[in-house]
Amino acid sequence: MSQPAIAVLCSGQGTNLQAIINALRARRLRARLAVVIADRRNAVALVRAKRAGLATAFVNPRDFSTREGFDRRLIEILDQHRAQLVCLAGFMRILSPRFVRHFRSRILNIHPALLPVFPGAHAIRDALAWGAKVTGVTVHLVDEQVDHGPILLQEAVAIRPADTQAMLLARVHQVEHRLYVKAIALMLSGRVRVRGRRVIVTSSN
Repeated sequence: MSQPAIAVLCSGQGTNLQAIINALRARRLRARLAVVIADRRNAVALVRAKRAGLATAFVNPRDFSTREGFDRRLIEILDQHRAQLVCLAGFMRILSPRFVRHFRSRILNIHPALLPVFPGAHAIRDALAWGAKVTGVTVHLVDEQVDHGPILLQEAVAIRPADTQAMLLARVHQVEHRLYVKAIALMLSGRVRVRGRRVIVTSSN
C-alpha cells in the first residue's frame, strides 16, 4: 500500500523540516515527503530538502499581482504531487481563504507559543517582553484566520529569569521538533476528529 504524501511549506532555516526528514528516515513517520516549497530563493530549507533528495519548488511571490494568484500556484504544485497533508514550517505568508478551503482540515501549522496567547510573528519576543513565566508550542489546524485554527497539540516551556530570545528559542525549538512529528503522525493515523474548535484524538484500539 502506498504511503500518504505530505508536503512542507517553508520560508527560512527549515529546522522543523529537518526534524520531519529525520523522523521519516528513522521510520517514526510512515509517509512520503512529496515536495518542499519555499517562497524565498535562498531559504536554507531548500538546501536541506535537496540534500535529502526531495522534490523542491521555489514560488516567488513577486511573480504574482495578488495573494490569490500566488496561492493558486501553490495549489497546482501540491495537487501535482498529490499532497494529502500540508505542513507549514516557518512559512511566513498568510494563506488565502481559497487555499484553506482547498485543503480544509489538511493543513497543519506550528507556532512558538501557547495559543491563543502571543499570536503573530514575534511570539518569543512578546512572551519575554510581557514577563510571562511560561510559553510553549502549539500545533493547530489552519483556518481562514491567523494563528486561530483548532488546536491539536500543545506543550509548555518554562521561561527562566536569565533567558534571552536566543536561549528561549533554542528550548522552544527542541519541543517543536518533537511535537510536530507527533502531530503529523496523529493526522496520518486517521484518528483526528474536529468538532468546532475541539480536536479529538480517538483511541488506536
